[in-house]
Amino acid sequence: MKPTDFENKQVYVVGGSLGIGLSIAMRVASLGSHVTLFARRKEPLDQAVAAVSTARKRPTQRIAAWQLDVGDHLRVSQVMTQAVAAVGAPDVLINCAGRAYPRRFEDISYEQFDDTLRVNLYGCWNTVHTLLPHMKPRGGYIVNTASIAGLIGVFGYTDYCASKFGLVGFSEALRSELKPYNISVSVLCPPDTDTPGFAIENQTKPEETRAISATAKVMSAEAVADALIRGMARRSFLIIPGVDGRLGVLAKRLFPGLVQRVMDRTVRQVAHRR
Repeated sequence: MKPTDFENKQVYVVGGSLGIGLSIAMRVASLGSHVTLFARRKEPLDQAVAAVSTARKRPTQRIAAWQLDVGDHLRVSQVMTQAVAAVGAPDVLINCAGRAYPRRFEDISYEQFDDTLRVNLYGCWNTVHTLLPHMKPRGGYIVNTASIAGLIGVFGYTDYCASKFGLVGFSEALRSELKPYNISVSVLCPPDTDTPGFAIENQTKPEETRAISATAKVMSAEAVADALIRGMARRSFLIIPGVDGRLGVLAKRLFPGLVQRVMDRTVRQVAHRR
């Protein structure tokens, strides 16, 4: 999907009020898209509408917003059906809603595990399940946002990795099923990104997790959004922003034992410092 293809397209951005989702919404608005945002909290959503409106290529582009908890299947069905009736079906669906609270496995409650899967994995299932019947007759593009931690298991992220690995598998199977309908599917796998959500993650990160990620560069949300646009233009399935992330994933694919030994050594070094 070339940047020019966003002209006059209807783009739904789920989790579009903050962070990567907001940056993507602003980027596609600057390319001429009509943008519909979905997010849980009203105040950030209202602020996002104002920000995306200022990024528009033309004042005639429509910017809309709907409050939505992506983990609530019934609510997703109701709200997105209303959105389709009001603004039209999406040409592009970008799922960016997600959350992470890194902790050691034994410190993660079942309630946290359940909520992580509900938002990160079930949330994408819910939106695609509701919108796919509206997209199939016209074709389009679906982007699900996973993470580098959806490709490499990382200390402290057992619940998060479970949700993001699952999302990659879901997207790969979905991609195969939707090809006959001219619907492309990509997975965005960003590394650590400077967002409000990342700041929240840092409040609970174990020291081992901090040490493992210390050598990797933290990207800006704007750079991730730009990488997504480039990846969509190539119809790439896995879109991995940043050189560090791509090298890490390549190393895991070619030398999985070496990557694991490096992470294990980092964990041991942290333990010895205690």
